[in-house]
Amino acid sequence: MFYVNVEGAVFQEDKWLIIGRSMKEEHAGGLLSLVGGTVENEGNTQDILERTIKRELFEEVGVKVKDKIKFVRNTSFILDNGSEVIDIVFLCEFDKGEPYVKSPDEVDAVYWMTTDEILSNPMAPIWLKESIQEAESLRKKETSY
Repeated sequence: MFYVNVEGAVFQEDKWLIIGRSMKEEHAGGLLSLVGGTVENEGNTQDILERTIKRELFEEVGVKVKDKIKFVRNTSFILDNGSEVIDIVFLCEFDKGEPYVKSPDEVDAVYWMTTDEILSNPMAPIWLKESIQEAESLRKKETSY
């Protein structure tokens, strides 16, 4: 059985919304990351992935995104405890809010970073760099992002 995790690649004015993951986090603590989290069981429902990313963005950093959310990529990985995770990244259009560390158990810092800043940052793991590159490619195809 997989855990399903979603992440939001939020873009505004040539920069991406990036967090420094809390050192309290067992997985990738202290590394740079997109904002995201685990999908919770809601029973029979629609648009659960989109609702989850909106909820996580608001809960962790206090921002809202517009309804237009585009699929970027999906990957899978195994946590140190053996749990299997499916990770789904979405391109999100920033709507409102000033990002801040709203959930200090999950987030140590909040940044707006360019693609080049992310790709050259030693605290950016390969999966973040790959997600940003794919989101950037999709964003360039979309005129409203």
